[in-house]
Amino acid sequence: MSADTESQIEHEDPEEEVEELDAETRARRDAALRAVRKLGDPVLRATALPVERFDEELRVEAQRMDELMQAALGVGLAATQVGILHRLLVYRAYPEDPTTALANPVLEWVSDELEAAEEGCLSLPGIHVEVERPARVRVRARDTNGAELLVEAEGLEARVIQHEIDHLDGVLILDRISREARRDAMRALREARTAGEPPSGAPQREGSRPAREDAAAGREDREHPARDATPA
Repeated sequence: MSADTESQIEHEDPEEEVEELDAETRARRDAALRAVRKLGDPVLRATALPVERFDEELRVEAQRMDELMQAALGVGLAATQVGILHRLLVYRAYPEDPTTALANPVLEWVSDELEAAEEGCLSLPGIHVEVERPARVRVRARDTNGAELLVEAEGLEARVIQHEIDHLDGVLILDRISREARRDAMRALREARTAGEPPSGAPQREGSRPAREDAAAGREDREHPARDATPA
C-alpha cells in the first residue's frame, strides 16, 4: 500500500456507500453500531488488562466481537470498544481473509518506513482523519486457545492491528494527529451535533444522544489534548 493510499479502519465502506445498503444490511449495521462504545465513554480511555484465562468464555467473546465487526461493516474491533477490559482484538483486513483474534498482542517490531492513510473508527462515527503509522509490523500474541502467534503484517493489515492495539491502550485516532487536525475534527463533530445531524454525512443512529456527545467532545479537548502525530 503506497503512502498516499486511503483506507478506513473499522469502516470498510465510505459513508456515501452506506446509502446503497439494502434494508436488512443497514438494520444489522445500525444494531451493531449501537453496541459499540462511543466518544466520551470512559472505557475508551482505559488500559485493557491481560487475558489470563483461555477458555470457552473467551472464545465466545471473540466470536461475538467478530459478529459485531462484520455486521458493522468494519475491519477491526477491540474488546474495550464493547466495554470489556480484556487485551483482545479481532480483525479481518480483506474480505477474502478469515477473521484473526489476537489476545495480549505486543508490537515486537515496527518498520522505519511510515505510511499515511485516512482512518475512521466505529467509536467515532463520521470522523475520518489521516494517520501516519509504520508500514510493517511484527506482533506476538496468543490465539483464543492460548497458543502463541507471531504475525508479520504490512499495509492495511499492519494499520488495522496498530489501530486496535491503540484502543487497548486507551488511545484514539484523535491522539495520533496534529492539534490543528484534531481541532478541525472536533469542531466538525460539535457543529454536526448542534445542527442535530451526524458528522460528514453519516446516517443518524437510532438512540443517539447529540447533547451528550457534544459534551463528550468538549471533555476530550480538555482532558486529552492532542499531541503531535507520532507512530505507535
